[in-house]
Amino acid sequence: APMKAVLVPAPFSDPGWIFERKLDGIRYPELVEALGVPGPDVVADGEIVAFARGVMSFARLQRRMQIRDPERARRSGVAVYLYLFDLLELDGCDLRSRPVLERKRALRRAIAFGGRIRFTPHRVGDGMAAYGYACAHGWEGVVAKRAQSLYTAARSRDWQKIKCNRRQEMVVGGWTAGRGARARLGALLVGYWDGDVLRYAGMVGRGFDTREVDLLAEALERRERPQTPFATNELPRQARWAEPELVAEVEFTEWTRDGKLRHPRYLGLRFDKPAREVVREEPGA
Repeated sequence: APMKAVLVPAPFSDPGWIFERKLDGIRYPELVEALGVPGPDVVADGEIVAFARGVMSFARLQRRMQIRDPERARRSGVAVYLYLFDLLELDGCDLRSRPVLERKRALRRAIAFGGRIRFTPHRVGDGMAAYGYACAHGWEGVVAKRAQSLYTAARSRDWQKIKCNRRQEMVVGGWTAGRGARARLGALLVGYWDGDVLRYAGMVGRGFDTREVDLLAEALERRERPQTPFATNELPRQARWAEPELVAEVEFTEWTRDGKLRHPRYLGLRFDKPAREVVREEPGA
C-alpha cells in the first residue's frame, strides 16, 4: 500500500523538510514499453500524468484512464508520463526504513530517466518559495516531506500536501437534467461519507464537455435507483438517483457553513479510490 500525505492549510519553510510538486494524476497504472529496459529490479512510487497546454491535466488523463488495450491507448491521442518520486526496494533490498532523501538519491541512480519516465525533483527547506512557484505556474500544489521520514504504508503527517486550490473526491449520488446538448445531464449531485451516512454536498454543473456529459449520463443511468442515497430532504426537485459508486474529482473555493461546496467544478472521474472511502477532507485530518 502506498504512503499518503495529510492535507494542511498553509505553506511553510523548514530546513528539515523537502518540497515536491504535487502531481495531478493516479498511481500504479503501467507504462510497459518505457519500463521494459535493462536495469535493476525496483519497487518505486509515482503517478501517471497527462498534460494540456503545458499543465498537468487530470481531465485530459480521463480520456485514456480506463483503456486497457495498448493500440486503443495509442490512438487516444493522449500522451502519458510516469513521474517517480520514491524508491521502496532496489534489487531485493528494502529501502522503506531509510530516510526519504536517501531513497530519492537511490532512485535517481537506479533509473535511466528520460522520455516517458521522469524524476520528481525537490527543493530543500524553502517551502514558501516552492508553494509560490507552484501556484504561479498552475500546479495543483506541493507536497512537503520530512527529510528523515521513513516510508510507511499509511497516511502520515511526515508527508503533508498544500494545495493552491481546494479539491477532493466526491461520491456521485444522483443528477439533474439539463437543456440542449446537456439535456441528459445538467448537474451532478455529490456528497461524502460520514460514518454510515452519505452527506449531501451540493450540485456540480461546470467542467463538462459534450463527450463527458454522454459518458457520465450512461454511467449514471446504469446505476439508477428509485430513492436518494443522501441523508437529507434538502435536495433539488425532479432529481434522479444513482447507486453511490462513482467518484468524481471536484475543485471548489470553500465549504459553506451548511456543509456545501462553493463554486464547484468537475475535473473527472476517479477509479483508483473506492467510493466508500470518500470522506470530507479537512486540513490536518
